[in-house]
Amino acid sequence: MTSSLPQALREHLPTGQLNRAFVVERASIDEEARTVKLAFASETPVNRGWFIEVLDLSRKSMRTGRLTAGANLLCDHDTRDVVAVVESVEIGSDKVARAVVRFGRSVRAEEVFRDVIDGIRVNVSVGYIIHEAILDGTRDGSDTYRVTDWEPFELSLVSVPADATVGVGRSLPAELPAVPSLPSLSPSSTENRAMTTPANTPPANPAPTIETPVQRNHASEISKIAAAMPGGAELAMRSIQAGHTVEQFQAEAIRTLASKPVPTADIGLTPKETRRFSMVRALNALANPGDVGARNAAAFEFECSNATATKLGKTSRGILIPFEVQKRDMNVGSAAAGGNLVATDLMSGDFITILRDAMVLNTLGVRFLSGLVGNIAIPKQTGSGSAYWVAEGQPPDESGAAIGQVAMSPKTVGAFTDISRKLLLQSSIDVESFVSSDLAMVLGLAIQRAAIAGGSVANEPSGILAKIAAGVIGGANGGAPDWDHVVDLETAVSVANADVGTLAYLTNAKVRGKLKKTFVDGPGTGERVWQKGSEPLNGYRAAVTNAVPSNIAKGTGTNLSALIFGNFADLVIGMWGGLDLMVDPYTHSTTGTVRVTALQDVDVGVRNVESFATMEDALTA
Repeated sequence: MTSSLPQALREHLPTGQLNRAFVVERASIDEEARTVKLAFASETPVNRGWFIEVLDLSRKSMRTGRLTAGANLLCDHDTRDVVAVVESVEIGSDKVARAVVRFGRSVRAEEVFRDVIDGIRVNVSVGYIIHEAILDGTRDGSDTYRVTDWEPFELSLVSVPADATVGVGRSLPAELPAVPSLPSLSPSSTENRAMTTPANTPPANPAPTIETPVQRNHASEISKIAAAMPGGAELAMRSIQAGHTVEQFQAEAIRTLASKPVPTADIGLTPKETRRFSMVRALNALANPGDVGARNAAAFEFECSNATATKLGKTSRGILIPFEVQKRDMNVGSAAAGGNLVATDLMSGDFITILRDAMVLNTLGVRFLSGLVGNIAIPKQTGSGSAYWVAEGQPPDESGAAIGQVAMSPKTVGAFTDISRKLLLQSSIDVESFVSSDLAMVLGLAIQRAAIAGGSVANEPSGILAKIAAGVIGGANGGAPDWDHVVDLETAVSVANADVGTLAYLTNAKVRGKLKKTFVDGPGTGERVWQKGSEPLNGYRAAVTNAVPSNIAKGTGTNLSALIFGNFADLVIGMWGGLDLMVDPYTHSTTGTVRVTALQDVDVGVRNVESFATMEDALTA
């Protein structure tokens, strides 16, 4: 519900998804095309108990995007009982909104379609959301509100409408057991609220069945998680309507954050300005501070750096590379900018992609949040709700989920590479790409090491090994990894009900070599623990990087290695916009080499520690 609603209406509006019901017009049935025209809304006033509601039926007032995007016709508001698809929506001159639906050919759809033709199923209900309303006088002593901005989002064939005699009303609450309460959604976001029965609605007969409120619990927990997210209300509503579990909603929330960081670190460069920015030209100016010509040539780059610093609220130690530039695609096939760039047929990705590709973590489904501004907190569920079996007519006990947050704040990582002075004087696009790739590679390796084993020094993000306690033990002084250890790692994750998502192994070359030599059932059996193929460890993918430490000490054991198993979609790497480049032209001045240090703000978060299991005392020698 938006803040544009009058205060009195917000106070008395029934807490629920609003519905109206109509009767199918039999003349609108086309048996051959399997289509039916359904009337689902009119400007007839409806008494909502505390007020009278009038839906404004005009194109500017009714949002039709959800219906025309291929919404489904359901039975009794059950998202799992789909029988038709909405093909078109129109508002007639009689101020009635109608939709044409086409029935499917499944057994269930055919059954319902025949019932509609035979006049057995005649009641239609529409669920909608109010975005804006105005006070429009009084009727019968009650305030009348005209809804000037509303959004239908689902149509259903219902068994019993609340008030079929007048053609409008609300479906009985018993028809909507899955509609959740969302008390904590942002008041500035679209809301889907649990329905309550108004005083003038006849009570429904209790369903003569025993129910489990699992879906209701999911919806309540999803809404609580969404309350802490920017734009979470809309995302929660979509997930609840789709019948998602809490885990599915969390995964969708991370995907949304990963694809659309909020707020953005962009400074508003046009595509042409983004292509114009030269990292090499900026580095050359920094490497030759006394060269007025080099400084003037990089005037645009320094202007962009200043704008980026202002947007991020930080001071550059050298020059800040705008986030748009880090995302630009450097594929070219012709000369540009008056011929001052050498024409090449270069196939290279943007800086961010190259940086990610430098990490094997990228192949395991790790979530990257790039272009961040300010600290962020990713909602997570720390405790689950409970389902209850209840007697007829008895409400279930309240079930709530404990909601926590994974806080992430920028920590600066620095990595350097050496570039010759002559290379910085070049202006070809391939040199630009070479410098970007080199910087991305060294930064990527540093970030990957921190994500895996960081946390041992000050100002360093804590990685997986620091956040996850070793659960599988090789021995007091370490032990050689074998098949039992592999099974124990998988079991630890499964016992925690976390064996979902992008499950994989991560280790170093020493452990891989050891497991390739280790037999599953003892020497001579022929089957090794580490098999051939893309899923070498018991059918799971496995990535190898020497960022996984091999110098762990335990008891008298030394040079021990780590083996990690888990859902790597729960590992989140956040990168704050603005790559800071510093140039040292003096350290290697005798060789004509310039040292470039790249500084990037990064942090690492693990959404659920139960998603990982580790062995940190693997003996490989």
